[in-house]
Amino acid sequence: MLTDTACKNASCPEGKARHRLADSAGMYLEVASNGSRRWFFKYRYGGKEKRLALGSYPEVTLRAARDARDEARKTLATGTDPVQRRRVEKAVKATAVANTFETVARELHGTKADSWSVNHAKQWLRCLEKDLFPWLGSLPLADLTAPVLLDALRRVEKRGALRMAHDLREYAGQVFRYGIATGRCDRNPAADLHGALKPAPVKHMAALLEPKQVGNLLLAIDAYVGQPTTRAAMALSALLFQRPGNIRGMEWSEIDVDAAMWTIPAAKMKRRQYGKANGRPHLVPLAPQAIAILNEIRPLTGGGRYVFPSLHSRGACMSENTVRAALRRLGLSNDEMTAHGFRAMARTLIAERLPGINQNVIEAQLAHGKAGPLGDSYDRAEFVEQRRAMMAQWAHYLDQLRAEAISLPARTA
Repeated sequence: MLTDTACKNASCPEGKARHRLADSAGMYLEVASNGSRRWFFKYRYGGKEKRLALGSYPEVTLRAARDARDEARKTLATGTDPVQRRRVEKAVKATAVANTFETVARELHGTKADSWSVNHAKQWLRCLEKDLFPWLGSLPLADLTAPVLLDALRRVEKRGALRMAHDLREYAGQVFRYGIATGRCDRNPAADLHGALKPAPVKHMAALLEPKQVGNLLLAIDAYVGQPTTRAAMALSALLFQRPGNIRGMEWSEIDVDAAMWTIPAAKMKRRQYGKANGRPHLVPLAPQAIAILNEIRPLTGGGRYVFPSLHSRGACMSENTVRAALRRLGLSNDEMTAHGFRAMARTLIAERLPGINQNVIEAQLAHGKAGPLGDSYDRAEFVEQRRAMMAQWAHYLDQLRAEAISLPARTA
């Protein structure tokens, strides 16, 4: 039998590829010419000689190797091949790893990311990496229960991120539904948590919705003493009520003054990846007032790519904070008006103050997707001519509000 000293001093004779030092009951230490030392258990199964690797010395000590050998002999005594059993155990372990929450979630993400918007795909995975993988990632999907998932979501609730907790429940539900479809689990415990989380308050983008307030805002924009491009960006935001990112990223090549049309490429719209790659561009009719603003700033920025270029980063468009900061300079807090609020402002006042305009025409101008799973596929109406008339009517209404604000008597202290 071997001793620890013999194992430490074991070497392979010169000229030989390997050398075996026997211990007992079929176990031996194999020393290679390169100095490596490995434990093996030799046995017979089905009339054939076989061997089972028990690990490398000194990582696996003599005592540990004997324990592993004895365990293998017990397996052999039951009529099971120790090598085959190890293969089964490895397969089971590999399957368990492949069926963990994190593995399935990442697989789902890899399957769906190309059809999601870039931002949503990044946010989806980032949120799971931060708030769910640390607690659930290594657990088999089939073993996860509603209370276990709820415990992870409660951690998010405790830091006050109520909206995020609800989003994570939805994301987890997508993982479980994918797990059911691929045979990794039988049910979706996220569905059992409906009503278990604290309500998440819905926070709408702040916007001025009263005509008198809007008139005063328009006067304040006209009197803005900062950069003329910033003033123009705010004025066009009111006239065109497109998403702030589209306003900032407006390019001169997208403007057709003769046709009075701004054509936003599909790739710039808030859509899924397929819609960005294959969808139609978004058309924004330009009222005469909008064209006048563009003509006013063309001498300033018309030689470059962007209508509203960055003042600090060459080749970039205006920062997303520029309009927000300008609104603050006009005395409007973030709870009163935001860059995105121009959309809500227009949506509300057009519906309430401009009679005869079809709801679908307003939604088309806002570039909102049509309701229902097949809405965009079968209803492709763009209402271009109706929107052209609406945009002219809206611009005239804003002029009217501006004029009314000018004629109002001055307030006394």
